[in-house]
Amino acid sequence: MENRPALTKTQKSKDFLFLHTRDLPYFRAFLRAVESRFYQDIDLPSPTLDVGCGDGHFAQLTFDRKLEVGLDPWTGPIREAGTRHVYDVLTEADGADMPYPDAYFASALSNSVLEHIPHLDAVLVETARVLKPDATFVFCVPNHNFLPNLSVARFFDAIGLKSQARAYRAFFNKISRHETCEDAEQWTKRLAAAGFKVEKYWHYFSPAALATLEWGHYFGLPSLIIHFFTRKWHLTSARWNFELTMAFLRKYYDEPVPQEKGAYTFYVTRRV
Repeated sequence: MENRPALTKTQKSKDFLFLHTRDLPYFRAFLRAVESRFYQDIDLPSPTLDVGCGDGHFAQLTFDRKLEVGLDPWTGPIREAGTRHVYDVLTEADGADMPYPDAYFASALSNSVLEHIPHLDAVLVETARVLKPDATFVFCVPNHNFLPNLSVARFFDAIGLKSQARAYRAFFNKISRHETCEDAEQWTKRLAAAGFKVEKYWHYFSPAALATLEWGHYFGLPSLIIHFFTRKWHLTSARWNFELTMAFLRKYYDEPVPQEKGAYTFYVTRRV
């Protein structure tokens, strides 16, 4: 089931690493940059639904067209998404209670959202309801490798501090706001129960890439201070300001996929 998606000319035409890094803390930026590239050769027919669109930043950088509908339950992000003009319609609603008719959308996506939802199965069922038969639904989530791959916890494991390793994994999972970190078998069962079949998936983000993201949470304090006072993550968005950071991150951005021990999984599914 796991397929290696080749990097095409289309995928390489935009430098998503720079586009995300100039707007976000680096540890979020290079993960989102990798994910943006995956969407470039996936056909998402209109009308398209973005489940958990947030502030619209990801859609703005990833897609060259407006998406028809962005849905999110939070007022602040929805309002910010409205300033980006990347959706025809924005809807503030819970994903388990969408105000759309049956079989309305021809495709849907959800980027790094589903892992945060406590009532996940209800959201999947509702997503299936509003999709046309045979419609594509693509999404990405952290998987069963996420917690085992955390570098601090692996260090504690290596020196025999198992309880500290468990405590650290619980802590990091909490600050990441993860409700689920499941493997492909578990996801396939969830999706089948909701009315989807998995066409393909691949793991990405190696243990080394995850460690870079993990430590970025701690080294990113200066960016957090800047954001507190300016609502921006960086003092300048000029490319020179990010050259060293991008040089360091480029190897992870260019990692081949799939990664056997990758901490995230990208799924391409279809409504049955």
